[in-house]
Amino acid sequence: MLNIALPKGRLGEKVYGMLKQAGYPCPTLEQPDRRLIFENPESGVRYFWVKPHDVTIYVERGAADLGIAGKDIILEYSPELYELLDLKAGRCRMCVAGPADFRDNRSRILRVATKFPRIAGDFYAEKSRDVELIKLNGSIELAPILGLSDVIVDIVETGRTLAENGLTVLEEVCPISARLVANPAAYRFQRREIDMLTTRLDAEIQAKADRER
Repeated sequence: MLNIALPKGRLGEKVYGMLKQAGYPCPTLEQPDRRLIFENPESGVRYFWVKPHDVTIYVERGAADLGIAGKDIILEYSPELYELLDLKAGRCRMCVAGPADFRDNRSRILRVATKFPRIAGDFYAEKSRDVELIKLNGSIELAPILGLSDVIVDIVETGRTLAENGLTVLEEVCPISARLVANPAAYRFQRREIDMLTTRLDAEIQAKADRER
């Protein structure tokens, strides 16, 4: 069977729905209990729930053959895995944000607070901008408000939290969405099964897009 790591939460539930429609249902997963592993031999799949940030670790180390990971996690940690398909789900943006009246003074180092130091560092390196990266784990919006940083680099979905804290998007770094990823060894030895799942899932994504038009 194919072992598939699903991220806990709404995104994982949404992607499971897509996999179900693509021909990979697992009735036990839909039951209201606290189990973490579910399998359906008839569909040839075994699903398990993990925290979103851990999906790439399970896939990279071979505990999962496939997984659903955000593009932000892939870019930030550069795990050794194959990115097979953009699922067009969990769409948002990685952005630079700050006070609406912010003006970058290039004569001094720019202070950037972020949960994603690699993404932020690469973004500013391409712009040849000297920055001081301040790694935070939560409440990123507080950093410029309290003077800890000049701007932040973070995921923006609706922009509502930024607006409520007097901040606005200044630049877009890159689009973010959920991706189907594969362990390289699993892909080599189970390529037929993985390619079939990928093809069916892609067809379901296209069909869903057509229905929404």
